[in-house]
Amino acid sequence: MALITMMGLTVVAGCSGSGNKDNNTNKPSETSSATAKPEEKKDEPKVDKADPFTMTIRHIHIRETAKDSLKLLEEVVEKTEGEVPGLKFTLDGVEDTVNRDVKLKAEMSSGTQPPIFNLFGGADTQNYSAAGRLLPLNDIMAELGLSDSFFDLREFTVDGEVYGLPETGYIEGFFYNKKMFEEVGAGIPATWDELMATMEKLQAKGITPLAMGAGGGDGWVANMLVNNMFVALGGPELQEGFAKGETKWTDPAVMKTFEIIADMVKKKYIDPNVLGLGFAEGQAKFYTGNAAMLFDGSWAVSAVIGETSTVKDDVGFFRFPDIGGKGDGYINGGWSNGYGFSKDLNDNELKAVKGFIKNFYTLENQKRTLVENNKIPSMKGVDNVEGASELIKSIGEQQGSAKGAYPAFDALVKQEVKVQLESVVQELLGGQVSPEDGAKRMQEVQDAANAQG
Repeated sequence: MALITMMGLTVVAGCSGSGNKDNNTNKPSETSSATAKPEEKKDEPKVDKADPFTMTIRHIHIRETAKDSLKLLEEVVEKTEGEVPGLKFTLDGVEDTVNRDVKLKAEMSSGTQPPIFNLFGGADTQNYSAAGRLLPLNDIMAELGLSDSFFDLREFTVDGEVYGLPETGYIEGFFYNKKMFEEVGAGIPATWDELMATMEKLQAKGITPLAMGAGGGDGWVANMLVNNMFVALGGPELQEGFAKGETKWTDPAVMKTFEIIADMVKKKYIDPNVLGLGFAEGQAKFYTGNAAMLFDGSWAVSAVIGETSTVKDDVGFFRFPDIGGKGDGYINGGWSNGYGFSKDLNDNELKAVKGFIKNFYTLENQKRTLVENNKIPSMKGVDNVEGASELIKSIGEQQGSAKGAYPAFDALVKQEVKVQLESVVQELLGGQVSPEDGAKRMQEVQDAANAQG
């Protein structure tokens, strides 16, 4: 199946110093060389040098599994520096959650954001554009011929203006160890009941069914599973209604989700050390053969089939199975993470931003991202690429056969709601809160956020 077909889903709703050289030269003396005195010399052409300037690029490619993504970024940086006189980029690598929830949030509040930075779509883009911090990109995209180049820019679009460009796409689902499934006589589960039966068989064999690292600041990891479950039960409209007050965290679909998570913890289907592991450690438990499944996004492919993986030849993928709810057949996926740009740029910095966009967002780079980094392209036209891994092809097929896609819930709610869910779910995983009390606490925070407008 061609990759362009796989990606074709409907998303349900995600004056500075001159940089130009002076080409004027002083005219040579009209005295002929034959009569000129020996000490007389023709004037050398004078060329003005561009004033040097430095710009920061905030990126999140800091893990070992992201080294190919970082390499591509470094190549784009070098090319752009060579095209823009005086430009020198500084790369600032920051862990993604720290960038999103701490650094960028504080910088946007004070107006000290970097010129180029990793940006999430949805609520982040809406808030920062409303604050006047983000550079509108429609005219720049038209100038560079990129206006119709992306699959979906809805999560980066506010009132018709685009404020960010996705680096890659993603979908979420279950990575699984084929050999471990075969060992317990299990196939790919089509329903949630079949998945629970498989987890029971794995547990009985002494195999950890589901790896997960959601401790400390990585509470968002467990939120992925929770998000997929309450949408599967209640439909995409459930999460679309939180910020509008049309649905509540105490609604049956969310309550049922919290109950299922608590039951999975009780039965030890989820790694009992889930709160003692971070995101990368949870991934490693799967790709070193110490768990049968990992619930993660397609961005995890490079890790699970990478150099340090002991299961690279035995990994498969399936999307969230049907649970008997309104959201059966949908996937959590889209194009919601990429680069944004500060609105506060001088002329030279704007030239650099245009150069960066021109050099970064190319079909060649998108093909490399697919083949080298195992990530879903964000741009149209990446079709029938040789060298793509079988796992990423399989993920593309899962994406292409879904009813549709919906964005992550945190693109639709305020930051404080996202943070509260991380806390509540971590307490659920630790057996420290009941589903009823957790849902009640969530709704209290949602009501307060909605009251703020």
